[in-house]
Amino acid sequence: MYSSNLLGFILAMVSSAFIGSSFIIKKKGLRKAGVSGPRASSGGYGYLLEPLWWIGMITMVVGEISNFVAYIYAPAVLVTPLGALSIIVSAVLAHFLLKEKLQKMGVLGCLLCIVGSTVIVLHAPEERSINSVEEIWELAIQPAFLLYTASVVAIALVLILYFSPRYGQTNILVL
Repeated sequence: MYSSNLLGFILAMVSSAFIGSSFIIKKKGLRKAGVSGPRASSGGYGYLLEPLWWIGMITMVVGEISNFVAYIYAPAVLVTPLGALSIIVSAVLAHFLLKEKLQKMGVLGCLLCIVGSTVIVLHAPEERSINSVEEIWELAIQPAFLLYTASVVAIALVLILYFSPRYGQTNILVL
């Protein structure tokens, strides 16, 4: 069991590296294609002829496949949080390879990704197998789950109906 989790962990880490770097490779390909023809943002399709963009796409596919395989060897509670590491890989590579400035808030976001992933992995509950729909229903009507669901719905409605119309155009935190 230990070696299976370790293999899943390694695959998830490799997946994050591939997926995070694929964004940078694709962006370099888009920039290169934008020099010779209309940009993709203005309806151009020149990037489809750019080998660097295709290398980025292949890199992403390899990363997604390794992420999928990681779920075979390790529980989702271990693999899923490690997906956030692709954000860190992408941010760091963008800083060094694309010469994009990594602001203090970006560094803070990367640190929060690391802390969040670590906390989730360390405090993950034991997996239990569910054998029937009745067991799922019993879990769904637990007070903690109902409170969580009601809270998420209430917060989402407040954000959508109140904050988004008032602040959505001027504040990136409110979409």
